[in-house]
Amino acid sequence: MFNSFAANNLEEIPKGIALAFRAGNSKELVKFFNTSIELVIMEKEDVYSKTQAERIIRDFFTKYPPENFSILHQGGKESSHYAIGDLTTSKGVFRVYFLLKTKNGNSLIHQLRIEKEDE
Repeated sequence: MFNSFAANNLEEIPKGIALAFRAGNSKELVKFFNTSIELVIMEKEDVYSKTQAERIIRDFFTKYPPENFSILHQGGKESSHYAIGDLTTSKGVFRVYFLLKTKNGNSLIHQLRIEKEDE
C-alpha cells in the first residue's frame, strides 16, 4: 500500500518541469506556472504574472546556465504537492523548491524558490 502511494506521488510532478530546469528553458517551464506565481530567487521575493516570472527565470538561467537538475524529495496530498531539487549550474548549486496545486486535472506551480546552496 505504501509503495503504491509513493508511486502515485511520483507521477504528480510533471516530468516537463525537471526537463525544463535541466535545459534552462524558461519558455517550457512557464507552461507549468499558474497565472500568478510567488517567486523567490535568492533574496528577491514577490508575486508575479506568468509573463514577468518567465523573464525573471530566463535572466536567472542566462546568469547561471544549468548543467543538471535532480529532484531530491517530493510529497503532498490530493490537490497540492511539492518537490525539492538541486540545480547544478556553471556557477554553483542551487536548492529549488516548488509547490504545485492541481485544479481541473492540471498541476500548476504556485510557488517557486531558488536559493544558493551553502558550500
